[in-house]
Amino acid sequence: MKKLTLIFGFLSLGFSNAQTTTTENFISATDCMNEDCSKNTQTVQYFDLLGRPRQIVNVKATPLGRDIVTPIVYDDQGRKTRSYLPVPQSSTSNGGMYSQTQGMTPYPVADVTNIYSGEKIYTETVLENSPLQRVLQQKMTGNDWNGKAVLLGYDLNTAADHVKNYQVTAGWDTAGKLYRNELQYTVAEYAAGQLVKNTVTDEDGHKVVEFKDGSGQTVLSRKIVDAGQNADTYYVYNDYKQLAYVIPPLASSAALNSAAVDNICYQYKYDSRNRLAEKKLPGKGWEYMVYDNQNRLVASQDANLKEKGQWMYVKYDQLGRVAFTGTATGGERNTEQGLADGITNNNVKISSSVVFNRQGMDVFYDPAATYPHASKWVALLSVNYYDTYPAYSFNPAFPQTIQGAAVLKDTPVNGKSSKGLPVMGFVKNIEDDNWTKNYNYYDVKGRVIGTYSINHLGGYTKTESLLDFAGVTKQSKAYHKRLAADPEKVITQTFTYDHQNRLLVHKHKVDNNPEEILVQNEYNELSQLKNRKLGGTNPAQPLQSVDYTYNIRGWLTKINDPSNLNGKLFGYAMKYTNPVNPNVAPGKFSGMITEVDWKNASEDVLKRYNYAYDGLGRLKDAVYSEPNATVPFNNNYNEYVTYDLNGNIKTLKRNAFPASGGTTSAQVDDLIYNYTGNRLTKVTENALNDTGYEGGNNTISYDQNGNMKDMLDKGIQSITYNYLNLTNQLAIQQKNPFGQISNNSISYLYRADGTRLRKTYSSAPPRGSTTTRITDYLDGFQYSYTEGGGICLECKTESAYEVQAYKNIFDPGLTPEWKLDFVATAAGFYSFTENRYIYQYRDHLGNARVTFAKNSAGVPEIIDTNNYYPFGLNHISNSFSTSNFGSFYSYKYNGKELQETGMFDYGWRQYMPDLGRWNGMDQLSEMYASTSPFAYVANNPISMRDPDGRWMDANGHIDTSGNANPFRDMAQSQMRMTQFMGRNPGEGGAGGYLAFGNTQAYTDLMTAFFNGGTAGVSNKDGVLRWWTDYEDPDPTVTGIGAFGMLKLKNPFADSELYNSSQTLRKIAGLGFTFSKLVEAGYKQASVYGKPPAYATMSLYFEKSILGQKILSIKLPFRQLNVDMALKWSQRAKVAGRVLGGIGAGLALADIHQNGVTTSNSLDLVMSVLAVSPTGWGQAIAGTYFLANGITALITGKDIGQHIEGAVNKYYNDGVREEEQRKFNAAMGY
Repeated sequence: MKKLTLIFGFLSLGFSNAQTTTTENFISATDCMNEDCSKNTQTVQYFDLLGRPRQIVNVKATPLGRDIVTPIVYDDQGRKTRSYLPVPQSSTSNGGMYSQTQGMTPYPVADVTNIYSGEKIYTETVLENSPLQRVLQQKMTGNDWNGKAVLLGYDLNTAADHVKNYQVTAGWDTAGKLYRNELQYTVAEYAAGQLVKNTVTDEDGHKVVEFKDGSGQTVLSRKIVDAGQNADTYYVYNDYKQLAYVIPPLASSAALNSAAVDNICYQYKYDSRNRLAEKKLPGKGWEYMVYDNQNRLVASQDANLKEKGQWMYVKYDQLGRVAFTGTATGGERNTEQGLADGITNNNVKISSSVVFNRQGMDVFYDPAATYPHASKWVALLSVNYYDTYPAYSFNPAFPQTIQGAAVLKDTPVNGKSSKGLPVMGFVKNIEDDNWTKNYNYYDVKGRVIGTYSINHLGGYTKTESLLDFAGVTKQSKAYHKRLAADPEKVITQTFTYDHQNRLLVHKHKVDNNPEEILVQNEYNELSQLKNRKLGGTNPAQPLQSVDYTYNIRGWLTKINDPSNLNGKLFGYAMKYTNPVNPNVAPGKFSGMITEVDWKNASEDVLKRYNYAYDGLGRLKDAVYSEPNATVPFNNNYNEYVTYDLNGNIKTLKRNAFPASGGTTSAQVDDLIYNYTGNRLTKVTENALNDTGYEGGNNTISYDQNGNMKDMLDKGIQSITYNYLNLTNQLAIQQKNPFGQISNNSISYLYRADGTRLRKTYSSAPPRGSTTTRITDYLDGFQYSYTEGGGICLECKTESAYEVQAYKNIFDPGLTPEWKLDFVATAAGFYSFTENRYIYQYRDHLGNARVTFAKNSAGVPEIIDTNNYYPFGLNHISNSFSTSNFGSFYSYKYNGKELQETGMFDYGWRQYMPDLGRWNGMDQLSEMYASTSPFAYVANNPISMRDPDGRWMDANGHIDTSGNANPFRDMAQSQMRMTQFMGRNPGEGGAGGYLAFGNTQAYTDLMTAFFNGGTAGVSNKDGVLRWWTDYEDPDPTVTGIGAFGMLKLKNPFADSELYNSSQTLRKIAGLGFTFSKLVEAGYKQASVYGKPPAYATMSLYFEKSILGQKILSIKLPFRQLNVDMALKWSQRAKVAGRVLGGIGAGLALADIHQNGVTTSNSLDLVMSVLAVSPTGWGQAIAGTYFLANGITALITGKDIGQHIEGAVNKYYNDGVREEEQRKFNAAMGY
């Protein structure tokens, strides 16, 4: 197996011959998964006489070791308008080609195993009958989608579209040193024919219309709510084509004024270098940015920091890596920018000895002559080290080997060292000066095999990983102590995989206890998870066997069968297109869930929700029923919601189980929401019922960053936040029915990277002594300490405020001592207090439904049951749900921890399920400006979830590429412990097909790439494998690294795969470009002889923001030491061959998926030249890839795309205007 270095990782590429069909043209590829390649993946791609891909055979790729075949067909014009699903076979031909029917047939390759049961297995693209061949329709797989196509329309705007033409006046502010943009409130409309109009109509008839101006900039994104209402989001640019304002639907629907702009719109200002200098998000104060002369963001200030006169700062080393971060005093932005402008080389230098000490931490960096000056520092927050391990007195002993593998040292051994790798990182607590110290250890391949984390209390968590040849974890161990003097806990996990590295068995062991079989996985022939066995020590006797069912689209449809549990503890069924009650909520074909059935063994009642949505996909009605009851539609737990155009909830009505003795469902909530902009200022409760949302009519106030400062309806007198906008103090005062007052408080302790470390809850009831409960969160291990007179039975917060939604259990002894409660596992938890494994049934959103464990008789018993309203509140009057704060019982909705306030802590924000809103602004709100920053998952909580309070996704993946405040990431130490404990990921298989840009692979790779981490990826046999050594922070369990596999050959998102393949080819070109620039840089530095060892050279990377090149900013790509540059220049000599091999594979894959284009044809030709033995061939290929990389770097498009654009321009924009109009009229668009 060859390993090819490419900017952010490694691509494994190998070739071999299987028993292929020798009469056909083919390419055979083998990816070795062990040293002797006896375990491997093989792919054979066959071509027709025109050189077009005809069939792909994944040899022995199914779980049963059979072939899986993907046919490729073309229409009578040679276009690939159909994309077929891969078809499993009944045996293997060892790479031989399978019989394939010619022409556009339903099954070009026979479905011999009948896995598709006669379903339509192809997507169909209907193209425009013109030289442009634009897509008019996209018909998805599945018989249900035969008459449900996605429609695309192309036109020019008309007067009837009423598109507003907002204007901005830009002027240079000499004092502020930036361009000021003034929005004009008097607005005209665009004349007909001035804008390009593109319309997309989904399978359910919902339309999104986009209008672009002559520069290609989006002016308006219009979503059709209903026949009489649009949700219009306008994008307004200044004279320099910079985005100046974003006007969301709530503001654009009426005449603008200064209040609307201030409360609802997004505003941006730029400096003379086109860098974003100031911005204002709706509901927040102004934010400010300062850059150094290397165009790096070095200081940031939000409205709360401005009140304190402080800035967040970051220092970089000579290679542009984050060295340390902190807070500092400072003045106005223009003043600070002037100070930064006065420093030529703003890099700190690593030292062999301690240079300074702040907040009790020695630092080996010299910050002399950098911005900001040390005299302005307030607090040091984080320190990162690379290459070498500085000599701290508290460093753990350096391991020579881990799990039998040699560990990379910082001094070279056989030419290999930890140079270029993140090795150590320290993060301070925000509320005190204690630190967490993290260490990474690598094997000789540069893979993380061990970590060591000294926590803020002096204890530690040490992890070790045994990796196989492909980097897959075979065994992991975690050694943990809360305090240095505590006894050590050891967690051992082992993993077994099949011949394609699909996880089969996951075992878990605590100390010397018997080994538990957490999970046994079984897959169908499409590699979808078919069955999962949970628990037990005997493989033949699991505690539960869980079945999974999918539809033709790969969407999960069942977890067991709720209509027939057959001894199982939980069943769950989802319907999309064919609900049982379409008159209540009609079926949807765009992926929205319209009906859910479930049954818990603890209640043995079949329950159902029907869901109806508005034109924006927002949940409108949730109708509850019990299908097997005498009166099915009892409406016991209905919810009805209305919204404004920004997605702020206007009204919410909620029912509950009949009051004692009643037979009719009770309306417990009739809420009316009042707003200033997007800020909720008051909730009026009109239901004459003391259950449900208990309170109402009190005013809610906010700080300058849009954080809720109080919630008097819940008795919360005050809420304060730290500089990360994380809640750190709550004061709660409540009155019982007798008029007596209880005073409660909650305080949180966080690290500077946002990781929560401790929660302290104190309750002072009217009678009795104060009770204090402390919860510690340490690397996935959770501890508790309780002292005082007992639980306050009259305090509403003890039942998460919604008293009727939970039952509270507690230890009557209340012994004041620290207890290790539990640690998270891949299937639930291990309870140290109960000395047993806790398992959970979770639905498609990760919601805990049924929690169970093995009892003394050896059989599973249910210990907690949860039924949820659509927005996450537990069913009121449901006595089966337990709060029991500080224990595993508290992890419920989305798998998040329920707080004593009734809110769920998601990490970056706290969510209020009774109101369906967040407590504060979304830091990534700019990524979806048409929706309120306070709205929960765009008001579709049935299909979407939010992993950490910053982003919603159907699969729970996090996309932080648009992080509005990079200091939140910079402050996070790049040292992360391997995620040994892990979270319960929720139920459901990984067999569905996703667009690459929406996959975990994309998230992990891009996160590593943009945060300076290392990553690797290989694409063989239709399976993408990737690993990284960088992972986003997790508020509950930290970890470093990610490894996964993704099934490719996506038949549902050709356009997305096209973009992905283009992106990967651009990265290949950029890799060649980068190597050439390094080589040239070294030669320049060596003009007067060999440069000194400390000399450096700089490179820059330009990245567009907001989709517009004119708004591009310059960021430092790397600043290289010349010695390192020499090594890179030597490696650059083989870059032509390396990139040629990569380019060949990528270009062929793209041709297979998307047909022949100028881009992939050029890449294929140049790749052949690159691997040719002739110097001129390599020279031509090298020049092409270098030019292609630079072209893509500067313009955002590669050479092939420019050629295609020129051709399109000839057919479209290049003709005279009158001829164009005639052509449009003739073609019907």
